[in-house]
Amino acid sequence: MTGCPQCQAKTIIDPPVTIFRDFFQPQLVQIIHPIQIINRQHCIPVPHHIFTFTSKDVCTVSSKGSGKRGQMKISRKKSK
Repeated sequence: MTGCPQCQAKTIIDPPVTIFRDFFQPQLVQIIHPIQIINRQHCIPVPHHIFTFTSKDVCTVSSKGSGKRGQMKISRKKSK
């Protein structure tokens, strides 16, 4: 094309495009869980039966015809 003016080349720069490339690295995070142990002592009543015994000796004499058991009939003679 003859007779056409020569156009100068023009450069246009767009605003930059940001591209994020994410890389993840493991990071140790210590989480401390405090635990308190309480030892509780409880008194619980438990029956423990204790028996006490006493004994005594009783002398009994039965006599015929007294009608009462365990009594002794004593007759005393009067002296003159």
